[in-house]
Amino acid sequence: MSQDVATVGRIWETRAGINLGPLDLIADGAARNYVLQIGEARFHGFVVRRGEAVFGYVDRCPHAGLPLAQKLDQYLTPDGGLIACSWHGAVFTVEEGACVGGPCVGARLSPWPVEAREGRIVTA
Repeated sequence: MSQDVATVGRIWETRAGINLGPLDLIADGAARNYVLQIGEARFHGFVVRRGEAVFGYVDRCPHAGLPLAQKLDQYLTPDGGLIACSWHGAVFTVEEGACVGGPCVGARLSPWPVEAREGRIVTA
């Protein structure tokens, strides 16, 4: 069985307790990309900040399996209200990762459990 080139060396989850850095690394209302080397594999995810709350997702569109952003950290619509896939225009809610427009309505982003704790972002 052959693997899709985009998935070779990729993992889709992380363990709890990984320190991703200070909460202030992400501006309120913005998003940030994270690539974590875990053993021989890499995890690709992103975090969106809303005040003191953070929402993490695996960086993979459920429509085509591609990373959502074509430009580094550009995961949100221009008004910052939704997560957007820059390839085919799918849009997702920040809080739930539910697709509410575009080619994959009804699908969801894969959650990446993260939390803000004592001014830091940590995997949960």
